[in-house]
Amino acid sequence: MTTVQINLPDELAQKAASAGLLSAEAMEAMLREQLRRRAGETLQAMWQRGPREELTPEIEQEIVKQVRKLRADARLHGAS
Repeated sequence: MTTVQINLPDELAQKAASAGLLSAEAMEAMLREQLRRRAGETLQAMWQRGPREELTPEIEQEIVKQVRKLRADARLHGAS
């Protein structure tokens, strides 16, 4: 387990604490969600950059594999 320390503006920290967003569980859920979103965004960007005619069956299989992995990880960790 890793301990992380962050500096936040006082008002933001107070509001986040009042909303229960600074708990370890809430922070973990938010970080997992952001990682999931960024992975999806990266995958979409890769898809858009690649020319359609170069999309081989192997590349398509790898994309499907990565999407399935992300979805399985989201289910495992309770993300939607």
